[in-house]
Amino acid sequence: MSSHHIVREKQEPALLIMDLQGFSAENLGQLLEWSPTVLVNESVYEIADSMGIKIDGLLTRDPNFDVQEHTLIILTDTEPLQDALKYLVGQGYPAVNIIDQTFAMKDYAFFVDHINLVIFNPHQKIFPVKSGFSKWQTAAEKIHILHEVKHLQTEGLKQLDAHTWMTEKDGFYALEFDQPYIFIAEEI
Repeated sequence: MSSHHIVREKQEPALLIMDLQGFSAENLGQLLEWSPTVLVNESVYEIADSMGIKIDGLLTRDPNFDVQEHTLIILTDTEPLQDALKYLVGQGYPAVNIIDQTFAMKDYAFFVDHINLVIFNPHQKIFPVKSGFSKWQTAAEKIHILHEVKHLQTEGLKQLDAHTWMTEKDGFYALEFDQPYIFIAEEI
């Protein structure tokens, strides 16, 4: 797709920015490349605004927060991440990229079947996979499995420690397990 095409609404994953600390400007630029719907947490609003990012929605407890023109205020109580994901699912978004410092599986477990999730922190790309997942990857790339997995079988991976594997060569690696899904992380 060339840059002069108009991206249809919801065609690209939404971008939810919970925390930008330590996140590279280059990676942020790649996530913003196709002008996704951008939601930001109140704590990063000023930073995102100062970077010239068009903010479509703000997660805040303050209904009178001073925002950019055409920015929707999404009122939240104690769980802005949960409220943002509920909003995106309710609006029919098929996918979301999330930038945050931390990852807790419990925050995302309910949403796995409702929206495609990819969580970025400064060093990792985290996402859920179903059994039978396979992906082409270059040699010596680390793959982290972020929680306990029953009956895990791998192909194309060498185990380094309890939660870390490395691709053995350029090519596909595969994961088999008997749980509905697991979360894995790739280094970025």
